[in-house]
Amino acid sequence: MTCATAHKPQPFPEASWKDCVNVLRALAMDAVEAAQSGHPGMPMGMADVAAVLFSEYLTFDVTKPDWPDRDRFILSAGHGSMLQYALAHLCGYAPMTMDEIKKFRQLGSKTPGHPERDISIGVETSTGPLGQGISNGVGFALAERLLHARFGNDLVDHRTFVMASDGDLMEGISHEAASLAGHLKLNKLVVLWDDNGISIDGATSLSWSDDTLARFAACGWHTLRADGHDAADIRRALDDALQAEKPVIISCKTTIGFGAPRKGGTKDCHGAPLGADEIKATREKLGWPHAPFVVPDDVLAWWRAAGARGASARMAWEKRLHAADVAQQSEFHRIMQGQLPASLSDEMAALKEKFLADQPQKATRQLSGMVLEKLTAIAPEIIGGSADLSGSNNTQVKATGIVKRGDFSGRYIHYGVREHGMSAAMNGMALHGGLIPYSGTFLQFTDYCRPSIRLAALMKQRVIWVMTHDSIGLGEDGPTHQPVEHLSAMRAIPNLLVLRPADAVEVAEAWEISLVQKTRPSVIVLTRQNITPVRTSATENWTARGAYVVQGMRDERRDITLMATGSELGVAVAARAQLAQQGISAAVVSMPSFELFAEQPQDYRQVVLGDAPRIAIEAAVRQSWDQFLRAGDAFIGMKGFGESGPAEKLYDHFGITPESVVTTAEQLVQKS
Repeated sequence: MTCATAHKPQPFPEASWKDCVNVLRALAMDAVEAAQSGHPGMPMGMADVAAVLFSEYLTFDVTKPDWPDRDRFILSAGHGSMLQYALAHLCGYAPMTMDEIKKFRQLGSKTPGHPERDISIGVETSTGPLGQGISNGVGFALAERLLHARFGNDLVDHRTFVMASDGDLMEGISHEAASLAGHLKLNKLVVLWDDNGISIDGATSLSWSDDTLARFAACGWHTLRADGHDAADIRRALDDALQAEKPVIISCKTTIGFGAPRKGGTKDCHGAPLGADEIKATREKLGWPHAPFVVPDDVLAWWRAAGARGASARMAWEKRLHAADVAQQSEFHRIMQGQLPASLSDEMAALKEKFLADQPQKATRQLSGMVLEKLTAIAPEIIGGSADLSGSNNTQVKATGIVKRGDFSGRYIHYGVREHGMSAAMNGMALHGGLIPYSGTFLQFTDYCRPSIRLAALMKQRVIWVMTHDSIGLGEDGPTHQPVEHLSAMRAIPNLLVLRPADAVEVAEAWEISLVQKTRPSVIVLTRQNITPVRTSATENWTARGAYVVQGMRDERRDITLMATGSELGVAVAARAQLAQQGISAAVVSMPSFELFAEQPQDYRQVVLGDAPRIAIEAAVRQSWDQFLRAGDAFIGMKGFGESGPAEKLYDHFGITPESVVTTAEQLVQKS
């Protein structure tokens, strides 16, 4: 059979199908060998599946890689990255030159060890941490359905194809994501499982005896099997998959390192170069006589035709877009470009003025819910949710209906108790484009979300986590639910914005800030307990400065500086009043975001913090505060885990009180 005889919508140049597949294997083993690092086995094993998918089923256009209605391809098995890079080069993504292939895993190349999001070469998401890619895929598929419900078939009608490994399906996050996808019947999602039975330690039977397809079937998926080295059987399975009314997983039975005579089918080709002798023997077995990195003209021409195959579909889509109602066109462009509604700024200014007038003494989680009522009414691209804590997180609001199987017109997702899967799906929705996802759980459970939060930061995605019950202030649930180390842990993640607002105005400002962050995610940290309003003006978004003097003028003489976040700002304000009675002048600094404060000019930071002794106050561990504390300064907070009891008694028990601050301040002032 030649490549041209396979069923395609247009003629392809003549070339041997065997060569069109083996070129993927050759580029993978040669690049890994040149780097002396990498995973050749997966690309060699899944080459047949990839060739069928990219030449016959996946709709994309290399000349317009960001075309909104393209199919999405996710290599969840990110260790097999050379498969994606070889496909990108062969199909004709302009930046993926042969020189980039030769620079596999080298500093500054477009071919890093694991795929890093780069739409210009068709990489939709950064993968490698197993289970993340398939879980992102659920978010991509969900985003497609949500936008389809709003804009219809003419503008949104595409599929998400995920290539996953045994390891992806072992990871717990994939179980959560698969359960959610099955529940919602995300029938535009197709997972191609590289069922090769080999992991780094050896046969997967060492640790894994699941009936994986039965598990997916129990989650509501359509399950199929295919010979991963038989193009006709792969087509049969894919044709079946495209007719399903459920998400689909295809077990593609493959041989890892297919073609390698000694190492194929073993762990030896999983995560290490094949070696010169094995590569020579593999070339002979595959009938591939070409030198490393050489692609015959007929094979390249065939693959370039595959890369051009989607151009007609893209142009037809553009005609439909141009024929759409002008208002619909404008709105589609706006959300796909990530622009916020023009009215949002004025609406938020009005809300902050209302907060100043009303001075609500509510928990910041409740204040966040009030802000969300306003935001979701203005911006339909905002998609909410919670990990079975909607009432506690205050994330569900009137303007958003519920997303249900068969009805994706809603904008609120009940994720169930699936923080891992929820967070990865949120990343997928953001990566897809056109949506701004937010969702909530308790701050303690950022431990479950952390891998996805880290990847959102790495990929520079606008994803918003609403983390409530942020301290010992949650009270009686006790130390299992009281976060103490979590603020410092979140602040340690590069490119992550952590915001812990202190009152209604700061909550509104925190949401404004999070929404305008196009290149980083945010975690908004909120209280269970009520707070005392502090702000008296909203003429400027002071939270955007990261820290500011909220009481005591910046240029006034001060004896002590009291720095605090969230609910502890009230402690600092009360302590300042007591110190004033003793003739001690204190400036109170609200520090809702360490990251934003670090971005301010040095002279601003110096004016805010001043030269006087400093006391940091936060119902959490000290670690992240040390960047602002000098020798001789003090910290009032947690030194270990909390206890179970009423919140006010816990604050007394752990000494996070105005009286403790006053005593410490007196000591520091006396020493100074």
